[in-house]
Formats: sequence, C-alpha cells, structure tokens
Amino acid sequence: RHRGVMSFNSCYKDTGLFGVYGVAEPTSLNDLAFYTLESMVGLCHNATEEEVARARTQLKATMLAHLDSSSAICEDIGRQMLTYNRRLSPAEIFARIDAVDASAVKAAANKFINDQDVAVAALGPIHELPDYNWLRRRTYWLSM
Repeated sequence: RHRGVMSFNSCYKDTGLFGVYGVAEPTSLNDLAFYTLESMVGLCHNATEEEVARARTQLKATMLAHLDSSSAICEDIGRQMLTYNRRLSPAEIFARIDAVDASAVKAAANKFINDQDVAVAALGPIHELPDYNWLRRRTYWLSM
C-alpha cells in the first residue's frame, strides 16, 4: 500500500530543511501520514542508543557510497564550501556523526518536530490526504 518513504535533509550555512517524501496508493494516504508523523514524533520520546548507533553506521555507509564519481565528489566539496567555508575530512565528518547519541536526537526532535507546524505538498489523487489540522494534531503526544 505504501510504495516508498524516504527522508531528506539539506544543510545551509544559516538554515536547513528536512522532511519526508512518501508515495502511496490514494486509499493509503491517511495511513502514510499517520505512520510518518508517529515515527517522527516518536524520535522525541523513544530514540534508543541502539537505533542511533545503527543510524550512524547507515549514514556513514551511505555517505561513502555516494562519493563514487568525480562529479559526486565535486558536488560534495561544493556543498561543504557553501556550508562550512572549507572542506571537511572524512575523519572529521565521521567524528561529528559519532558524537550524536540518543539524547541529542531527542533534543533535536523536541526542538524541530514536537508540537511544531508542518508543511505539506501533494500531487495526484489526494482526496484522502488528511487536512492540515489533522496533521498538526499529530505532531505531539499527550502524556500523563
């Protein structure tokens, strides 16, 4: 029912953009929205050291795999120059990744996801896509 879900992140010198890209059957848009927001808000509360360690390993492997051509390397250098005004060594990048732990993930998720406004763009037969208020109400969990 869900054809695919992928996250994205774009870093700039003074701002950034992250989000989730999802493709689903028209009758599964409600489920896609629910599970996507449930997973994102879950980062505020349930991120474990094991999950973060797995994510660190996956990120490092993906980063190395994307540097498989000279044009990809040039693009990476350009992005680093725009963001940091210098090229970072792979060792420095990996050290920064390794410094992220579950508490850092929870802190970032609480700052940028928990009870925050969302932006949504959709294309195609979206009559079953939940409205903004439905989405916004699912950016936080009520606890007692």
